[in-house]
Amino acid sequence: MPKAKQPTSKQLLSVIQTQTAIAKLGLDINAVMTLVAEQIQTITQAKGAIVELAEDGDMVYRAVSNGANDFLGLRLKMDSSLSGLCIAQNATLYCKDSEVDERVDREACRRVGLRSMAVVPLIHCDEPIGVLKIYSERVNAFKDSDINLLSLMSELIAAAMYHATKYGAQELYKLATQDNLTGLANRALFLDCLRQGVDKAKRAGLLLGILMIDMDGLKPINDQYGHRLGDEALKEIGKRILNVTRRDDVVARLGGDEFAVILSGLANQEIARKAMNRIVEACGLPFIFENVKLDMGASVGLALFPEDGLELNKLIEFADLKMYENKRIRKGQHCHS
Repeated sequence: MPKAKQPTSKQLLSVIQTQTAIAKLGLDINAVMTLVAEQIQTITQAKGAIVELAEDGDMVYRAVSNGANDFLGLRLKMDSSLSGLCIAQNATLYCKDSEVDERVDREACRRVGLRSMAVVPLIHCDEPIGVLKIYSERVNAFKDSDINLLSLMSELIAAAMYHATKYGAQELYKLATQDNLTGLANRALFLDCLRQGVDKAKRAGLLLGILMIDMDGLKPINDQYGHRLGDEALKEIGKRILNVTRRDDVVARLGGDEFAVILSGLANQEIARKAMNRIVEACGLPFIFENVKLDMGASVGLALFPEDGLELNKLIEFADLKMYENKRIRKGQHCHS
């Protein structure tokens, strides 16, 4: 039997560099998963890399590399996917060609544009709770050495998960789906909830609203007072948005000074407009921290399903455009006042 091809020293160096970068990220599990996905995509020259966690009979895309951005928050059925099988068997699996492999969800593979893939289990407290996956649009794209690397990388994620929580999977999902600074939902959970919300609204014939929110004034605060106060301002904005939304609404921080809200089950547009106005008003109130008055506010854009778009990307784009329009108008008012 030929000896399994070992990773090259250059590839191993990448693994060590990844380990160092992970140490700096601390307990931000989503950032760790995203970093590992980025690195393994680069090292193996995959088209994309994904971290999926097993939740309620689904495999959920919780972190992705750049190549797989559109699929964040996607759900696959555990019992009809290679990832689900990987967890059931607690073993590394390789699909050379998705068009002839009986173990895969062929439709999902075609949607993602995938022909070959390798999945390794992510083990937390001796249990497989998810997978790290690389895929390519080419048939049989990966070598043994790539799959060995994949295993090494999955161990890096597992180690970070173990340091973050020695408790069960529930605690871990919470860490993987919440924003580290504000405790709000992160981008992965936001997209997951949005997919589910749109499906629900379709079936029930209801409206769904998306608010894209940009915090105004973060850069001047960071420049003048440093990032510690900038972080406090971000946390405060998060709290204010949470305080003026309904219990069933999903409030998320997407990164940087970007926030978003999913308004589900709307009877009419008016409810969404009122929610938008409440947020603008709440975020514009004075904020005094350690005797420093910090000037901040929020620019908000609204998109409604189904009238402003039927697909996630279209809805988000529409709300983003409205938010930038709103920002321009607000800037104009500031200049004239």
